[in-house]
Amino acid sequence: MPHEVTLLRDIALGIVFAALAAHIARLVRQPLILGYIAGGVILSPRLGFGLVKSAESIELIAEIGLILLLFIIGLEIDLRELKRLGRSMLALGVGQFVINALLGLVFFSWLGYRVTRGNFDLLYLSIIISLSSTLIVVKLLREKFELKLLPGRLTLGVLVVQDIWAILFMAVQPNLADPDVLTIARSIARGAVVVAVAFLASRYVLSRVFEAAARRPELVLISALAWCFLLSGAAERLGLSREMGALIAGVSISSFPYGSDVISKVSGVRDFFVTLFFVALGMKIPVPTAEILEQAALILLFVFASRLIAIVPTTYFMRDGLYAGTVTALNLSQISEFSLVIMTLGAGYGHISEHAGAVVLTAMILTSLVSPYVIGANDKIARAIIRPLRRLGRRPAAAPRPPGVGGPVRDIVLLGHFRIAQAVLDRVEQDAPELKERITLVDYDANRARGVLARGFHWEYGDLANPDALEHLGLAHARFVVTTISDTFLKGISTRRLVASLRLLAPQATIVMTGEEKSDAEDLLRAGADEVLVPGEIIGERVLELLRKEA
Repeated sequence: MPHEVTLLRDIALGIVFAALAAHIARLVRQPLILGYIAGGVILSPRLGFGLVKSAESIELIAEIGLILLLFIIGLEIDLRELKRLGRSMLALGVGQFVINALLGLVFFSWLGYRVTRGNFDLLYLSIIISLSSTLIVVKLLREKFELKLLPGRLTLGVLVVQDIWAILFMAVQPNLADPDVLTIARSIARGAVVVAVAFLASRYVLSRVFEAAARRPELVLISALAWCFLLSGAAERLGLSREMGALIAGVSISSFPYGSDVISKVSGVRDFFVTLFFVALGMKIPVPTAEILEQAALILLFVFASRLIAIVPTTYFMRDGLYAGTVTALNLSQISEFSLVIMTLGAGYGHISEHAGAVVLTAMILTSLVSPYVIGANDKIARAIIRPLRRLGRRPAAAPRPPGVGGPVRDIVLLGHFRIAQAVLDRVEQDAPELKERITLVDYDANRARGVLARGFHWEYGDLANPDALEHLGLAHARFVVTTISDTFLKGISTRRLVASLRLLAPQATIVMTGEEKSDAEDLLRAGADEVLVPGEIIGERVLELLRKEA
């Protein structure tokens, strides 16, 4: 059979079996990446039916997918977000990676891995397990509506800094076999040249090219892909990896107004090629031995333990609290798809052994299987972990002390700081500033507290999941207690349990709760609420008013 026909048949088989396995993964609520890898396992001659005799037959297509994947990652790196992270977030990201990598060196040395001439298993494994999966974490946190909460923001900040570490490692990766200081310095210098040229070109040339092509969406897409492969080729000529060039190409145009449009258009093309990349990975998985499975299980436990050790103390001393740090560590307890990219490149350079690659891939699959359940129950797990450490917990630095006798009367209490509370503060500031001194906002997010205090409102630290701890706030003297968040955002307690506790703590107050549906209102009123606000109902009434005016 001609080579071209064989290649087309193998690609077709790869897509078909990846799709079938991905549907099964979806049904059992697992990441689709695992389905793609499983499709490769089924096709492989080692563990599967041997329908594809040689994984090399689709590796060229898979490499294109890898280049496009790095290009998309670059497009999604927001440089402005890096500026907004602040020193504390950068300290957390740097500390997490450095501590995890150092712990990894000790752990994998204990497992028997070494750095020898031409083999860098120990170094690669230490780097690889220090990176977490943006794909899995963002998807699961978005489904749980936790991206805007403090642990969610800490998680995203660490993921961004991890990407920077991965980029730096990729810059020196081609020259690890010749670890001379001058050689590595030249590699970094070449990378800096590529970055400088890319950003200068994007500012003075590409901006005009994209502006001229803006009215032709297909031209925007093809121009972006051309830039990706142009810089990819230039990086290779300078001794860097093609994937590194694609990543820089994406970052250099990420701030363009067309960036999101390019992402949406390239994503379909990328998904096709990236699927084949993971299928090819699945084909390379060797027959799992008892040693591989045992080491993968140990790595799974190590990832969880090392994330807690690296993150929780840092957030504790940053005054973000034990709870936020523990949830962040749990969110990040998996191995990144970026790690697979680094491992694949390392295998191409001959830096990493097949055995180490098999261990990493098996561990990545295990952590990906466990991670959805851990993130789904991150609140319960975090509370169980920190319960013995509760005495160490400290209030965030921004939290003020309760007002003393003779201070202003603060008889309006807002529980929770999210969109509704923000809207209330905005309206008070605009239409009723005389109420400012009467309002106390209760929340556990120290970062938001600074903004609230700067606007002249009072803020108190409080964990709504533990209503008894709210007693020190003096709720017994409150006239109005308003819970501004619904069950979707409450962790560790329901609105029904909360309103019952509030009724005991503030028997004379008017208690206002927030519900998600009309049925919630009836339940909350029976549980002790005086008023229940359902945002959907309020919006519906307002829209009807506008429609009647137009009619």
